[in-house]
Amino acid sequence: MGDENDMTRLTAWVAGRVQGVGFRWWTRSRALELGLVGSVTNLADGRVEVVAEGPKDDCELLLSALRSGSSPGRVDHVVEHWSTPSGTFTSFDER
Repeated sequence: MGDENDMTRLTAWVAGRVQGVGFRWWTRSRALELGLVGSVTNLADGRVEVVAEGPKDDCELLLSALRSGSSPGRVDHVVEHWSTPSGTFTSFDER
């Protein structure tokens, strides 16, 4: 677990067969296990957007899980973006 000094925001766009296969539920479960807050959303172009805030180490673990091949469906690639957390999330939601 990290501390307040290394809090970050991970935005990841996941491409592949990731809609309609339980991918959002799976992602939310992994994020909650790591104590992260944020959201996971289906996008109109078939990708899934994951926004997670918390300690950098835990966000990196979530990113590794997204790329692990153990998720439902099929992940072809993940594009990541790191930024300053907004602090507006209080839970991790499927949208």
